[in-house]
Amino acid sequence: MRENKIMDAENIRRAVMRIAHEICERNKGAENLVLIGILQRGDVLARRMARHIGSIEGKEPPVGVLDITFHRDDAHQSKSRQINRQPTHLPFDLEGKRVVLVDDVLYTGRTIRAAMDELNDYGRPQCIQLAVLVDRGHRELPIHADFVGKNVPTSRREKIVVRLQEQDQSDEISLVQPEQER
Repeated sequence: MRENKIMDAENIRRAVMRIAHEICERNKGAENLVLIGILQRGDVLARRMARHIGSIEGKEPPVGVLDITFHRDDAHQSKSRQINRQPTHLPFDLEGKRVVLVDDVLYTGRTIRAAMDELNDYGRPQCIQLAVLVDRGHRELPIHADFVGKNVPTSRREKIVVRLQEQDQSDEISLVQPEQER
């Protein structure tokens, strides 16, 4: 496997800051705004975005965490997801809120579909928007991100690896390419 770094810590910081500005602009501020990060790295990114929004608007929006384990359509294929399950934590009512779902990578759209299914269990927000750090294409469902840090066209065989300081001791994003088959 060959790994090529496509974003370093500074690029990630700038992308998160830009997304925070775009969220404020689209929503005309932070009133009735909540950010919900999808486990594992979306929750870290949501907290970072909330801090930036707080510095822009003078008030940090609340942040929740969403575990989509039991709404995934591939849950039957992986027992490890159920073992490592962390609970959804939404310390606010969704009714009438402008929800920004945050994830690290948008690929097929199935994770986002599962996240929206999970959100339905907690109420009916005014709207749901999607912010992702990387959009790599290859959608299998009609899902589109409202806010994107970087578009990275990939093949289906390639992988995007996101590392964040809070979980991985460094901030970087790499494109992993499989070795050439002989």
